[in-house]
Amino acid sequence: MGEFSKEVLRTFLEKQDQLFSEEVAETEEEAEAFLEDVMAVIVDSEEEVFSYLDEMGMDVTDTGDIDDISEVFRLGDGRFLIVEA
Repeated sequence: MGEFSKEVLRTFLEKQDQLFSEEVAETEEEAEAFLEDVMAVIVDSEEEVFSYLDEMGMDVTDTGDIDDISEVFRLGDGRFLIVEA
């Protein structure tokens, strides 16, 4: 495995239903391939999440809680995985 840590892959596998109605990956290998295909990114803070989404043209000004943004997955170490689908 390359770019994404086991923690990131496991988090995505466990929480992928917050963004997708059906599973897009069943294994860590499938999850990594999917995240690479969609060019998912990891950022270090909530501020960086909002900055990144703003740069991508997503209006999140009315979003009160970062956990309400389905494209954002909170990682256990304080970082965030952003998956644009």
